[in-house]
Amino acid sequence: MGFTTLDYIVVAVYLVGVAVFGIVRGGKHQTARDYFLGKGEIPWWVVCFSIVAAETSTLTFISIPGLAYISNLNFLQVTFGYLLGRIAISALFLPAYFKGELSTAYAFLESRFGAKTRRFASVTFLFTRLAADGVRLFATAIPLKLVMDIDYPLAIIILAAVAFVYTFAGGVRGVIWVDAVQMVVYLGGATLAGIVLIAGAEGGWSGITALASEAGKFQVFNFDFAGDFFQKPYSVLAAILGGAFLSMASHGTDQLIVQRVLATKSLASSRKALIGSGVIIVVQFAIFLTVGLLLFGHYNGASLVDLGVARADEIFPKFIIEGLPPGVSGIIIAGLLAAALSTLAGSMSSLASSTVLDLYKPLSAKNFSEEQELRLSRRVTLLWAVLLVGSALFFMETPQTVVELALSIASFTYGGLLGTFLLGVLIKRTTQEDALAGFVGGIFIMIIVITLKLAAWTWFTMIGVATTLLIGGLLSMLSKKSPS
Repeated sequence: MGFTTLDYIVVAVYLVGVAVFGIVRGGKHQTARDYFLGKGEIPWWVVCFSIVAAETSTLTFISIPGLAYISNLNFLQVTFGYLLGRIAISALFLPAYFKGELSTAYAFLESRFGAKTRRFASVTFLFTRLAADGVRLFATAIPLKLVMDIDYPLAIIILAAVAFVYTFAGGVRGVIWVDAVQMVVYLGGATLAGIVLIAGAEGGWSGITALASEAGKFQVFNFDFAGDFFQKPYSVLAAILGGAFLSMASHGTDQLIVQRVLATKSLASSRKALIGSGVIIVVQFAIFLTVGLLLFGHYNGASLVDLGVARADEIFPKFIIEGLPPGVSGIIIAGLLAAALSTLAGSMSSLASSTVLDLYKPLSAKNFSEEQELRLSRRVTLLWAVLLVGSALFFMETPQTVVELALSIASFTYGGLLGTFLLGVLIKRTTQEDALAGFVGGIFIMIIVITLKLAAWTWFTMIGVATTLLIGGLLSMLSKKSPS
């Protein structure tokens, strides 16, 4: 059917409205702490929705249906692990985070080990988040490129500029509120797309899913352990355990998520927000995977070449633009872009907060006024917006689906990061030197594992955690120093 003038109007009005909403809800900021933490005034359910939007957004919207189209429902196993990981974080880490006035996730490491550990963890986060969210920004540009018929670089720059505007003005409060609204919008959009696919198919649900069923695409659990066990990313153990450890790392040690958790009013509220997000994630991934199977039936299992697309990530955007009625395409694309912009805005905010609060202020000899600190925070936000554009341009030629690439990048350092936090919580006699040695060791082992392709991406975080705990734990046992 194509993208009509009505669709363009819907997208434009919607994006402007969302940006204004983020600025208004963000309100005025007096200090950098208010700019980055939001004074603990945000309801838990809003934070819950924002967590879901921040971690999935565009990657879920376009890449997960594409993944289901070319494979099956095995990825759903990973989401069960996501929920288990959040339950573990709620029990292990959140009580420690709400003792005292923590400004970032890595402030906990300073209180437990020392300033060196905090700075090393912060720098690790910055590089990992820059790479992973560069992929996210590229993913967001895919539907915009298809809709506007422009090159990827221009699409990337447009999106980064829009996200920067309300991050700069609204701070973390604006980012979180926009996230919450957009989760509802884009999840509703995906559901609407599924309804259109079913309604337009001969025989309804059974008619459109018959081909997918014959191809075995409804398989959720994968009990195939034959061959090289560690090279199978979606065997049931790798998927569930890998998902659990990845979720523990991303939601317990990554400032992108922890920044949101710390914006809640209390420990109880943070637990409800975090575990609630895990339940929603399972439902959300099930919806998007199902959309992929419906697309498989709609296109009669056509190959990427037959569809005229270069990658599986482009299949769902292709249908949105060509297969939906005028106006509906605009609503779904608007929801997709706005949700993705919220994720990018959250990334800019978390990168800036860690830079200012973990690195610049502790290392600077200057005494900043509240006004100077706030002005510095906004300038650093601009710097990270520019760097994210550069990262997105770097990842344009990747052959992987963007969701798997982003998760692989995150897993690269998550193991060492999570292992260091676990050392601090579980092994009381661990010193800063023990923790740093374990952290570096975990990252070094992951360099070897990834370079030599010794395991699939779902094993990365587990291997990193095991290495960090082993090295740090052994050193603490050998050390005769008193507990920290």
